[in-house]
Amino acid sequence: MAGKRVKRVRAQRIAPGEAGGPGTRKTREEHLAVEEPLEMRVGGSSYAVTMRTPGDDFDLVAGFLVGDGVVRSGTDLTALRYCAGVGPDGLQTYNVVDAAVSPVALEATRHRERHVDGTSACGICGVASIDAVETTSSHDLTADDTQVSTALLAGLPEKLRAEQRDFDRTGGVHAAGLFRADGTALVVREDVGRHNAVDKVVGWSLRNGLLPLRGTVLQVSGRASFELAQKAVMAGIPVLAAVSAPSSLAVDLARRSGLTLVGFSRGDRLTVYAGEERLAP
Repeated sequence: MAGKRVKRVRAQRIAPGEAGGPGTRKTREEHLAVEEPLEMRVGGSSYAVTMRTPGDDFDLVAGFLVGDGVVRSGTDLTALRYCAGVGPDGLQTYNVVDAAVSPVALEATRHRERHVDGTSACGICGVASIDAVETTSSHDLTADDTQVSTALLAGLPEKLRAEQRDFDRTGGVHAAGLFRADGTALVVREDVGRHNAVDKVVGWSLRNGLLPLRGTVLQVSGRASFELAQKAVMAGIPVLAAVSAPSSLAVDLARRSGLTLVGFSRGDRLTVYAGEERLAP
């Protein structure tokens, strides 16, 4: 269980008048995406905090730990639970999740220095050094010979958009979707933070025994940052596609790791920055 994903607030819709004339004001209810903190604990100790949209929190924590190199397989994650915590109304807040992990995974947390504050736009900002971020993946992407048609890739943003229920109501969330190479959708998740949406997708996959995610495409709304490329590599995803541009560091990582990285995948065209050998006509 978790808190609400969407909240209604009263706001004024203002339309300026034409040619300096009087405008109009209309009070109405607007739907906003909820943003609340989630504290992630490992073995009872605080590990990280992110601002997220409530829902699929166990998937979020599981995916976060995969991207951080703490959890490598399903056997590393033994249990997830909400910790006690109540708000001013006396109700459970569902804003603290504790992960029970294997001894090997618990030891890995001791080598990861993280600050325990973050934002919905920043997944790796709290990492103390770039060396700690560039964790070596246990999945060899160069051995994944997945082929994906360019026509299919160009159509994935539309498929992703069709599943964005929270965006339809709020216009204020990102989305990530995992697809098979034939275009079959496996899972779509939304969140105020794009990295959270990806973590929810990866965590769902881990908890369903699907890692490594060979033969799949991760389609994201917005841009492809280094952290999203990192999360794809750590989950064994061979293809990452974004509707906007990648960052330079994301391209560097993709070329170094064997990740196919696609940007500007909008309708009838796309741009390939790395791993073009996986794209079929």
